[in-house]
Amino acid sequence: MSFSQKQSTATDPAPAGDRRRWFALAIVMTAAFMDLVDVTIVNIAIPSIQRNEGAGFGQIQWITAGYALAFAAGLITGGRLGDIHGRKRIFLFGIGGFTIASALCGLAVNPEMLVASRILQGAMAALMVPQVLSIVHATFPAHERGKVFGLFGAIVGLGAVSGPLLGALLTEWNLFGLEWRPIFLINLPVGIAGLLLGGRFITESKAPRALKLDLVGVALVTLGLLMLLYPLTRGRELGWPLWGYVSMAGAFAVFAALVAYERRKAARDGSPLVELSLFKVKSFAAGIAVQTVFGVGLGIFFLVWTLYMQTGLGWSPLKAGLTGVPFSIAVSTAAGLSVQKLVPRFGRKVLQAGALAFAAGVLLYVWEAGRYGLAITTWQMALPLVVMGLGMGLIVAPLTDAVLSEVPREHAGAASGLINTVQQMGNALGLGLVSVVFFGVIGDHLAPARIGPAYVDGFRHALGWVAAVMGAIFLLMFALPKRPAQHLEAAAGEQLRTEHDKEPVPAL
Repeated sequence: MSFSQKQSTATDPAPAGDRRRWFALAIVMTAAFMDLVDVTIVNIAIPSIQRNEGAGFGQIQWITAGYALAFAAGLITGGRLGDIHGRKRIFLFGIGGFTIASALCGLAVNPEMLVASRILQGAMAALMVPQVLSIVHATFPAHERGKVFGLFGAIVGLGAVSGPLLGALLTEWNLFGLEWRPIFLINLPVGIAGLLLGGRFITESKAPRALKLDLVGVALVTLGLLMLLYPLTRGRELGWPLWGYVSMAGAFAVFAALVAYERRKAARDGSPLVELSLFKVKSFAAGIAVQTVFGVGLGIFFLVWTLYMQTGLGWSPLKAGLTGVPFSIAVSTAAGLSVQKLVPRFGRKVLQAGALAFAAGVLLYVWEAGRYGLAITTWQMALPLVVMGLGMGLIVAPLTDAVLSEVPREHAGAASGLINTVQQMGNALGLGLVSVVFFGVIGDHLAPARIGPAYVDGFRHALGWVAAVMGAIFLLMFALPKRPAQHLEAAAGEQLRTEHDKEPVPAL
């Protein structure tokens, strides 16, 4: 069950004088921060992992895409498990599993083990993250939630900025000779503390009329995405074998089977994984397309950007991490302005301006990368990154309300859960496409003198695709309402969850 549905069925909040609820808040927000930082911290260490562990191109894609895929596939189911079995219980199981998976990542003996551990980490995050705001609603009375959501927003912003910097520092310091491993091992003391304190201070809550699980739906979604993503990431290395094309074509047959099954599931017990009737709402269908395509573009950009700076230009992790700070600040600034000032006055035009600004920043970056080549500096990158960050901020904050504005109130929860899920799926797909739009350009077995120029060329080529994606998003946004209505009290809370689930994006 998604968040807005949970809200209506939550148990009574704790009494206003119960100080335990603030301890519970600190625990769940620490867990949210840990998940947020863990996603943003990894990209900066990818070149170090590739260099020290001998990871292939496909493997480094799966280190990030595997997490996103597992997270996306389990989000809705994770929320329903909390409704059925208790949010506290599932939260503790998720944070415990996330901590174990982090240890396995840090102790990985080869790239294959690291990829498997990252997939497990994403699955555990899918159990942990949906419970965070549900626990808040079950713990705090309505008059205190504004303050709580403000704190949550601050945590999200802090994690977006601190994740890349923390990853850069931990990688650069090479603590105890562990190279990149501390970026995962740092989760262990935090996770153990959260597990112990959560068992003591979090109050249990359930939904009296929770939706049933749709494990067949989850299996079909996961199978379809795997059939599409695996050939994309490995196809170039294997010479694009015939089975890869067959698998990608078969993925669409699996998705067709998913649609047929979800229709039967909805008619039988009213608890499908995907509420297909939502797609009859034009603005919602267009919004889902925007979220998916936006995820694809960002998935491509952030991985390619990291490889360009560290492998292509030879920059240190710390220099690369600091280069991303103007982008993160611009995202946060524009996000606040778009929701509070701009969207109420200009409506949909703000989101479309964001898409155009992002595209303009990307094209400026393409020009600068070609103009300055290997001699480009951090300061020369600042302008395109700020323009891109402003564009992204204008989109991410108000997009959820725009997508939900014409959705019937009774389906707001299902719609919000689906928005979160498809954005993560788009991100995983974008990471898979890196093998085509970037690695497919730079080639294999480069001579040392050719690595830098090849990575510059690959970066510029990949950014051309990102600019095209932003152009498509601009056109899709014409199907959104001209003035998104913010009439859903549940959507306000769910927007925070959506921003959190996009956490990996506004950072390096």
